[in-house]
Amino acid sequence: MVGPRTLEPEQWELWHTWMQAHRLLNRELDRDLQREHGISKAEFSVLVTLHQAPGGEMRVGELAESLDWEKSRVAHQLTRMENRELVKRTANESSGRRTGINLTAKGRSAARAAILGHADNIRRYFFEALTPDQAAAIHEWSRQTVDRIESTEATSTSGTTPETAD
Repeated sequence: MVGPRTLEPEQWELWHTWMQAHRLLNRELDRDLQREHGISKAEFSVLVTLHQAPGGEMRVGELAESLDWEKSRVAHQLTRMENRELVKRTANESSGRRTGINLTAKGRSAARAAILGHADNIRRYFFEALTPDQAAAIHEWSRQTVDRIESTEATSTSGTTPETAD
């Protein structure tokens, strides 16, 4: 069995540059959301997820799962957004428990504006600097990475390893 190996200096350089580019891109996109739309990245994530949901409404558990957040994080985020009148909690008619969340008119308006502005900033910071060949290469690499990691996660949660799978 082969033990862990380090990376070559060029590989470390590529990794560090990639990570720096990723951090800077996210930082600028986050700053623009805050400056141009007055919302945080977390608020944007909630707004977009609800905006894309049928009727602009989801159960809190579905929202947490969709965002890959802990329920407690979602609950705290929703409280802040409810205070800003971006979302409204809905009650289950039979139990009276607050189980759903939907966009308010202000939230729908904020989501639409932020989606358009964010798309424009993504285009400016990311796509305008890429050639079609670079975009295709990044897309292919990203798809392969997602598929490989999701495949590994699926086999580890099912208790099956690639070596034991039929």
